[in-house]
Amino acid sequence: MSPRDVRTAEEAKSIVLERDLAYIKIGVFDLDGVMRGKYVSRDKFLSGLETGLGFCDVILGWDVDDQPYDNVTYTGWHTGFPDAKVRIIPESCREIPFEPQTLLFVCEFVEGATAICPRSVLKSVLDRAANSGYKVSAAFEYEFFTFEETPHSVREKGYRNMKPFSEGSFGYSVLRNSVGSEFYHALLGMCHAMDFPLEGLHTETGPGVLEGCIGVDAALNAADKAALFKTFTKVLAQRSGLMTTFMAKWSEKQAGQSGHIHISFQREDGTPAFYDADAERGMSREMVQFIGGQQKLMPELLAMVGSTVNSYSRLVPGLWAPTSATWGIENRTCAIRAIPGSPKSQRVEYRVAASDANPYLALAAAVGSGLYGIEHQIEPPPAVTGNAYAQQQPVESQMPATLWDAAQRLKASEAARDLFGNVFVDHYAASREWEERAFRKHVTDWELSRYFEII
Repeated sequence: MSPRDVRTAEEAKSIVLERDLAYIKIGVFDLDGVMRGKYVSRDKFLSGLETGLGFCDVILGWDVDDQPYDNVTYTGWHTGFPDAKVRIIPESCREIPFEPQTLLFVCEFVEGATAICPRSVLKSVLDRAANSGYKVSAAFEYEFFTFEETPHSVREKGYRNMKPFSEGSFGYSVLRNSVGSEFYHALLGMCHAMDFPLEGLHTETGPGVLEGCIGVDAALNAADKAALFKTFTKVLAQRSGLMTTFMAKWSEKQAGQSGHIHISFQREDGTPAFYDADAERGMSREMVQFIGGQQKLMPELLAMVGSTVNSYSRLVPGLWAPTSATWGIENRTCAIRAIPGSPKSQRVEYRVAASDANPYLALAAAVGSGLYGIEHQIEPPPAVTGNAYAQQQPVESQMPATLWDAAQRLKASEAARDLFGNVFVDHYAASREWEERAFRKHVTDWELSRYFEII
């Protein structure tokens, strides 16, 4: 049996027994999209298929530095950090090319933790779309910088003066991808073997920056693939003597790194909901209203898409990242890009997202806001033509400038509470406030060089 043919708990049990695996790798994704996991014995795995497994609930209550939040009620020192139940997802079964002695399964939190589990938040939005008669397809594309460094060397260098995988700008360079073809082909091969195949892989503009475009799939599968792509691209790079980063902006001298999301809706009969042959540019009323919802709610939901302090260093003029909630037709200076085409290819590109976003939450925000627009028949303003960066936009379309401001907008958003629930909004907003407060405690290199002597 092929791992990607597994669909049921019984089939998951069969493949583990058939391969006589002693240990199986399982993992869940936390609020920041980091995969947290472990190896479990065969007996524990088989038992978990029937009754679920326990993960310490701190996974939903700490930051990327493993520091527990001090401002959430779900978990913390006050609860004693008990186990939360997770469900093993049989259909997530995958081989890891460089670990033939095991299989990988993704899990999701259930019961009391469902409301704040990123994968479950996305599922609830997709269920809402299904109840309205829509199926959702999506695809992610990621930019990531690659360095000839190790986890030890970057720390020794203080994350400065790192050696890029390749020099110069060299966007779409055949020279660069031919010289470095061993890593390119290793990445392409791994992505294919683990069933998140890339439609394209190329150099972007900047030293050592690559872009990988993951193939389209049903939305939940697309988010799984995106989360696994980020995780195992980093794994493969380190196994190859390299390092990759998915930070939104790792250097003030380089452009930020995007994590754009392409989305389309289909009706229950399979016909494209975003396409109308009789409409201008083939854009159906549903597509227009979907864009209207995304555009209206983007400032309120930005914390779910710009999830780190660093995210907001990318959202500045002139760096290929949107600075306000604009939309345009085939316009890459806008936050939302309508892409007219055939019934099969017509879609919306959500361009505000960076590569640091949690794929589940970014897609939940992008789909949920668009669905909200359809439900409330929200008409967007006229499409922006020309350079959106150079045009003054209405105050209501301006996006929060910091993570703290974005968290306040999320907490105050009635639409967010309608789409994602009070429990999630309160917990997630508090986690972003924690992230901002953690940043405020530190003195940056910029502050030292600017103020140390002269003030």
